[in-house]
Amino acid sequence: MLPGAGADREAADYALVGAPLDASTSFRPGARFGPRRVRQFCQGFDDYDHHTDQHFTDCSVYDHGDIGPTADIAEYLTFLQGTLSDFDSEGDVPLVIGGEHTVSVAGVRALDPDVFVCLDAHLDLRESYAGDEHSHATVTRHALSVADEAIVLGARTGSEAEWERANEDDVTVVPPEDVANWSPAFDDERVYLSVDIDAADPGFAPGTGTPEPFGLEPREMHDVVRAVAPQAVGFDVVEVNDRDDGQTATLAAKLLRAFVFAHADQR
Repeated sequence: MLPGAGADREAADYALVGAPLDASTSFRPGARFGPRRVRQFCQGFDDYDHHTDQHFTDCSVYDHGDIGPTADIAEYLTFLQGTLSDFDSEGDVPLVIGGEHTVSVAGVRALDPDVFVCLDAHLDLRESYAGDEHSHATVTRHALSVADEAIVLGARTGSEAEWERANEDDVTVVPPEDVANWSPAFDDERVYLSVDIDAADPGFAPGTGTPEPFGLEPREMHDVVRAVAPQAVGFDVVEVNDRDDGQTATLAAKLLRAFVFAHADQR
C-alpha cells in the first residue's frame, strides 16, 4: 500500500491503481516493477506538504492495489478502463502507476478528457512500433482518438512521420528548454495528465526503459504537475523500472503526491 493511502473505498476522493504492464518495452524492460518501487520509495516522505498546508493522510487516497496484466493487451486495457471508469463514476479521481506508458490509453478512454497533457521525452505518435499497435510508442496517437488536443511537454525525439504529425493543429509540442515558461491555459476543459518519467533527464531518472538525454529537471516537472493538477480529472506516472537505486521511483512518487496535494487544495 502507498504510505498515507489509508482511506477505504467508500470514503475515498482518490483511487490509486497499479498497472504493471511490461509487454512492449523496446529497450530496457522492468516497468512491471514500477508500482512496487513507487510505493516502496514513498516510505521516507513527510506527511505534511508546506506548499498547500495539507497532510497526505488527510487527502482520502484509497490504494486499490495492482491490476496484473493479461496476455491480451487490448483485453487488459479494456479491463483497466472499466476499473478506472467505476472509480470516476463514484466521484474518485483515478491515479495510475505504470507500468509502460500504454496503460495511459486506458485512463484516457475511461475519463474522456478534452485535453491530454503529457510530460514525455518522446512524441509517441506512431501508428505502431515493431508491428504492435498497442506499443508504448503509440500512446499520444491513441489519446487523440479520444481527446481533442494533446500537449507534449519535454519532447525531444521522434520519427520523421511523428514530427510531421506533431505539426497538425491538435498537437502542441513544448521542447525542454521552453517548459519552465509554459503555463496551462484551459477553460472548462477536462484534462488528463500523464507523466512519462523519461521526460526527466536521465541524470535525474536513469531507471526507465528508453532514457533520452537533454531532458527536464525535476523542479520543472514538479511545477507542471502542480499547475495542471487543479483542472485534471485523472493522473498517471509511468515507465519507472528497477534499473537504478531508487532515484526514478522517488521522483515519480513525489510527483504523484504533488498532484494529489495540488488537486485536493482546489476541491
